[in-house]
Amino acid sequence: MAVTVAIVTANAYYIHPIIGEVARSFGVSDAQIGIVPALNQMALAIGILLLLPLGDRYSNRAMCIAFVTAQCLFMFAMALAPGIIGFTLASTALGFVTIAPYLIPAFASKRVDPQRLGQVTALLTAGVIFGILVARVGAGIVAEHFGWRAVYWSASALMVAVTALLPITLRTGGDAPARKTLQVPYFELIVSVFTLARSHRDMMVSAIIQAFNFASFTATWLALALHLTSEPMGYGVDSVGYLAGIAAISIFSTPRLGRWADKVGPRRARVIAAIVQTFGIALMYPLGWNIWAVCVPMVLVNIVGPSIDVAGRMTFLSLEPAIRTRLTTSYIVIMFLGGALGSILGTAIYDLGGWAATCAMLMAISLSVLSLSLWAQRKWDARVDAAPL
Repeated sequence: MAVTVAIVTANAYYIHPIIGEVARSFGVSDAQIGIVPALNQMALAIGILLLLPLGDRYSNRAMCIAFVTAQCLFMFAMALAPGIIGFTLASTALGFVTIAPYLIPAFASKRVDPQRLGQVTALLTAGVIFGILVARVGAGIVAEHFGWRAVYWSASALMVAVTALLPITLRTGGDAPARKTLQVPYFELIVSVFTLARSHRDMMVSAIIQAFNFASFTATWLALALHLTSEPMGYGVDSVGYLAGIAAISIFSTPRLGRWADKVGPRRARVIAAIVQTFGIALMYPLGWNIWAVCVPMVLVNIVGPSIDVAGRMTFLSLEPAIRTRLTTSYIVIMFLGGALGSILGTAIYDLGGWAATCAMLMAISLSVLSLSLWAQRKWDARVDAAPL
């Protein structure tokens, strides 16, 4: 299941190191090509909102098989796209049906002992991080030697294998617990997502913080790919892919920082992580003119960035189980809307003002994350102090 999550998640991130190559191939500007990942992220957010709640009504296994099959078809469409419009439409449709990474953990949670739930969830989360890592490193290397279309042909082959094996991967054993179906009309189910979000402001604050955080994440990698492959810098897309290997540190640091957040509290852990991230972003401009020097801020950002997300989820995943899925839906939708904004800003700001303007924008976003995290911490401390003994 973790391998499946990795391969399915990777589809949205192949374009990050090769975005400049794709833009040149289709004859569009850096600002215009940013629409492709932006629409993918927006479609993913809409798909999660409209499709993920159905996991409370229908078989997670059947839904995963159906939507992964659809992803496979849209990957082929991206590889075959003759122009930017077809490529963009296929990428957008791909984003809309990419809900398997969020259905598979739900499927797994119903089939493991409660004592192993944390272990299984961590493994599936590592699959997400690994998928992003492989997508960035692999796409840069493959595109440098075989062209960017080879990236999507290779990804399509992986998706065919995953689709064929998925009925076996998501096998239902006789020891699986009985599944209770939520008998709620579809419209009411979707409306309840908004109702719960409105009544749980802590989740909304965490979601907004993560939206800024994810915007910074996507903008950084897209702008960095354009910056390093520009004429003044002269690096190839394979170098961008190698640099993306820095994300591997997240696989090892995130579980440890998660345990640390358990000890100090998620809100305080988020503030500390935001401070470290802001320091890393501040180093982007002075160190961003050499691929070895830029490794320093990228390591810092990749260590603490995912922990901001983990801490944010911890603030509402301790609530009653009956509402966690719908709260998670709101959180993820808002997060990916932030990712879409980052995709637009990362390429557009770089196209307008180069690396200096990009770094100024990243600092503004990082300071927003830090300010909101500090505000949420103070609000929580005030609430705790006011609580009756």
